[in-house]
Amino acid sequence: MNKVEEAVKTFKSGFNCSQSIISTYAPELGLNRDLALLISSGFGGGLGRTGEVCGVVTGAIMTLGLKYGYTVFSNEAKERVYSMVREFITRFKEKDNSIFCKELLGVDINTPEGRERAHIICPELVRDAAEILEEMLKNT
Repeated sequence: MNKVEEAVKTFKSGFNCSQSIISTYAPELGLNRDLALLISSGFGGGLGRTGEVCGVVTGAIMTLGLKYGYTVFSNEAKERVYSMVREFITRFKEKDNSIFCKELLGVDINTPEGRERAHIICPELVRDAAEILEEMLKNT
């Protein structure tokens, strides 16, 4: 199973969108899968179901941080990771028109109807984010 399918499968098994992205890539980038799941557990539903920045976006940004982030400050390293984040956001917006959960879903995720719609729409958003990440992680 490839990483894109793994991320979608993780979401469909009950994990949130952010968890589905970062936990798929974390082990190969030096972070234990369980720790990745714990760290990202509050980011689903656009940050704790507030409908803000979509969890696939936050999961992707954390993943990019694992790959391109820094532990010793340098302006060059900081600019590189920020550039990667901007690229991801631009590409995701080109594909899905927004990075905000409430706009992507078009409903309040705190309602039963909203959560039902999320289970229909979110697997495709997970797929889109993972496909973009796959390209970005391989090309740099």
